[in-house]
Amino acid sequence: MAPGAEPVRVGDRAGAESLVAGILAVMDELEGVLAAESGHVRHGRLREGLAQDARKTDLSGAYLRGLEVVKANAVALARFAPDRVAALREAHARFAAAVETNQTVLATARTVSESLLKTLSTELSRGSQAQGYGGHRPAASPYGAVGRAPLVLSRHL
Repeated sequence: MAPGAEPVRVGDRAGAESLVAGILAVMDELEGVLAAESGHVRHGRLREGLAQDARKTDLSGAYLRGLEVVKANAVALARFAPDRVAALREAHARFAAAVETNQTVLATARTVSESLLKTLSTELSRGSQAQGYGGHRPAASPYGAVGRAPLVLSRHL
């Protein structure tokens, strides 16, 4: 429901079924976007996985607004379409599992990326530390041996 919009009120079976069908359609579409994102990220295709971010945001907003309308009309939905409410509960349980899977995949990808960056940083900084015991030695050049090009790391995925 958009800010300032007239609240949706369910007054008959057709309205109840329409409301449930609408929220189910949004959930199905959002679940598809999440599954595609998870699949791309699992296979290391981060750019493709994050390409639908705007669509995912729009669908998430529509889903949350739909849930608000469903909550506001819970009594009417139970009265006019109890079978559709049961279907909505089942679909919501499946959707919650899809969201959890997506969050697990994204968290794993983030952890792996951070680990790789930390390892790379450690390896790169190892050469700039003075080696050995005794007197101070000048730190090695950040560009490595003469004639080598510096390593460039992009943090943008």
